[in-house]
Amino acid sequence: MREFYPPVEPYDSGLLDAGDGNRIYWETCGNPDGKPAVFLHGGPGGGILPDHRRFFDPSAYRIVLLDQRGCGRSLPHAGDPAVPLERNTTPHLVDDIERLREHLSVDRWLVFGGSWGSTLALAYAQTHPGRVSELVLRGVWLVRPDDEAWGFTPAGAAHLFPAEWAAFRDAIPPAEQDDLIAAYGRRIGDPDPSVHLPAAKAWIGWELTANTLLPVPPPELDDTDVMAFARITHHYIASGGFLPDEGLLAGVDRIRHVPAVIVNGRYDMKTPPDQAWDLHRAWPEADFHIVEDAGHGGSEPGVRDRLIEATDRFAGR
Repeated sequence: MREFYPPVEPYDSGLLDAGDGNRIYWETCGNPDGKPAVFLHGGPGGGILPDHRRFFDPSAYRIVLLDQRGCGRSLPHAGDPAVPLERNTTPHLVDDIERLREHLSVDRWLVFGGSWGSTLALAYAQTHPGRVSELVLRGVWLVRPDDEAWGFTPAGAAHLFPAEWAAFRDAIPPAEQDDLIAAYGRRIGDPDPSVHLPAAKAWIGWELTANTLLPVPPPELDDTDVMAFARITHHYIASGGFLPDEGLLAGVDRIRHVPAVIVNGRYDMKTPPDQAWDLHRAWPEADFHIVEDAGHGGSEPGVRDRLIEATDRFAGR
């Protein structure tokens, strides 16, 4: 079993001017002369956590982490309902990552992403294939219409979590329950806190359902973080992830040469393994691992083991 590497603190950090008034929080830790790697968090809108640094050997890697637009320590924070999201899209996030690479004078780096982070990692790699040395992907989310239907219609995960689905559905009046994504969008976007905050909490309650195979306590989020997470996540889901019409599988040829590892829990109820399997079928050169005793969480032991095995293996390349 691979344990997390010991906790490590950043040796450098800053706010990168990304234009349009956006400043992106970034930090680096580990070995300043080590192999560059960038960690892309999930959500979207989830922000980075200290344990995200621990997937990498700090003696071998120069570990770069960033809070994507609108969340974490990036500014302006989307927890303020007045902060617009029009310039918070996947192409904007891809540009932010590339701008950060240039700012840090990195030539090529390993790109690591889980859940939404895997989506963003694929989008970044397909846009800048010459800047990616390896890819490590966990809980693959392709954001196709069927993938979204799994999470937000009665035909999907609702079958496995009926009480949680009922709470999510019934926060919306029956007359609007035929399109829950649109109904939540109207409420999360309402300027009245008595409307948008309960809607955001209900949205996040469903988002956090079934993150792991066995239940764990939900993270502690203040109202500002709840609003940012709900606003950003809804914004991306309602727009198909702001991905090309042909989707991410069509771009695999651009990254086929990049060494890659794909890891998915067998019982991942957020991003079921059919998405990782479809990616692997399009990209058989990538190493593919189904973890039989895990769900969606990157910290679940079997998933964590495979991810750290991958970063350890790639450390010497």
